[in-house]
Amino acid sequence: MGWEDYRTHDAVGLAGLVAAGAVRPADLLEVALARAAAVQPTINAIRHPMPDAARARARGPLSGPFAGVPFLVKDLAQHIAGVPTGSGTHPLATVPRPEHSTVVRRWLDAGLVVFGRTATPEFGARAVTEPVAGGPTRNPWDPSRTPGGSSGGAAAAVAAGIVPVAGASDGGGSIRIPAAACGLFGLKPGRGVVPSGPDVDEGFHGAAVQGVVSRTVRDSAAMLDVLAGPEPAGPYRVAGPERPYADAVLADPPPLRIGLTTASPLGGEVTPEAVAAARDAAGLLTSLGHVVEESAPAVDGRALATDFLTTWFGMIAAQVDAARALTGCADTAFETETRVMAAIGRATPAPDYLAARSRWQRYTRALARFHERYDLLLTPTLARPPWPIGALDIAPPMRLAARALLATGAGGLLGRLDLVESLVDANFDPVPFTQLANVTGRPAASVPLYRTPEGLPLGVQFVGRPGSEPELLALAGQLERARPWAHLEAPLR
Repeated sequence: MGWEDYRTHDAVGLAGLVAAGAVRPADLLEVALARAAAVQPTINAIRHPMPDAARARARGPLSGPFAGVPFLVKDLAQHIAGVPTGSGTHPLATVPRPEHSTVVRRWLDAGLVVFGRTATPEFGARAVTEPVAGGPTRNPWDPSRTPGGSSGGAAAAVAAGIVPVAGASDGGGSIRIPAAACGLFGLKPGRGVVPSGPDVDEGFHGAAVQGVVSRTVRDSAAMLDVLAGPEPAGPYRVAGPERPYADAVLADPPPLRIGLTTASPLGGEVTPEAVAAARDAAGLLTSLGHVVEESAPAVDGRALATDFLTTWFGMIAAQVDAARALTGCADTAFETETRVMAAIGRATPAPDYLAARSRWQRYTRALARFHERYDLLLTPTLARPPWPIGALDIAPPMRLAARALLATGAGGLLGRLDLVESLVDANFDPVPFTQLANVTGRPAASVPLYRTPEGLPLGVQFVGRPGSEPELLALAGQLERARPWAHLEAPLR
């Protein structure tokens, strides 16, 4: 099988070929490795290649629903025993992990052949994938632009045709943002549907979840069947679907009532292209028999962003401190943005942290009231088309001021500068729509229905009620049949 043929199959399709004896896992792996070698110099999507281990696995007996399909895992919270998880940072890049993450074990049990780890920003903390450790990952549709973050390496690899589906995770939009920027489907499961163990009970108070980015809806649905389900040490058990998630994709959903908003929750600009993407989706939905009305949850978006970042900074501080304790590295081993976030997190009093965390429930109640009337919320996924590499960097004068304060041990004063507002604006203005689903624990998906006049992908987001993953998958499957996208190929050779 050559790459041109390989590219026409999704993961379910490749697994079917292997099961039928039409192709060998080792042959699929060599196609994937060759494609990675061809495009890696341009997109820089794979941070840690693992070809030897993958070749050994592909030669052995494999079983499971994805037996023999090449696969990539994210270099963040998707641990492989004996292999470092770099988390986008230099200090952790050589520290092997003692055991598999639950999701990695489930992927391996499903027969996937893992041959590398994909790039992520340092600790997954930004909406772009531009770590100092390894350099920026680039969008296959336009290498001058970002693929988004933090699953930017995964999305770039899938969009470039290295693999049909790849491991991803989402703590503030990190599945949906890169899916939207790279023309892919990205489903963020609801809180507790996919376990985070065994090293943590749940990521970021349950706001961070594991999943995939894919070219087809059925791949994401079948992957959710592999990943979903409790583990013995998990914090709670979430009821599973009445039938496999993969079945949900096969039939159209009943007519749905959908609320549409294109206004940024932060009050910032939403470009005409992003507005057009959402309104185009609304028109398609209407033509399919759904009811779409202008409506938005009664949520103070800036308050939500502030409460999100207050807890986010605390989490980054804990991760930096854990990495320093594990490796013995200095604080200066981390990026300036990371050190700033960690310093603000350390300077936040515990009562302020807990108050911000408790206010998450306000936003959950507001979204629940919205869903009393509407089945789904529709928004743009991004407020603008994929932006140039480096566009979200801290301005040089602010960077110098931050470094000076950090060097003098006065990092706690950073919270008094305009730097916090600068971080809110820089990180959230392009992606103001995605954090609500994380804070509230709701499932959400980005669907690649739209291309800008320049040919750039620009996805739209749907947010559902708890347990609405089957509904989201059914709707995405209907939209995929009405306007197929998997055949679209990034202009990358």
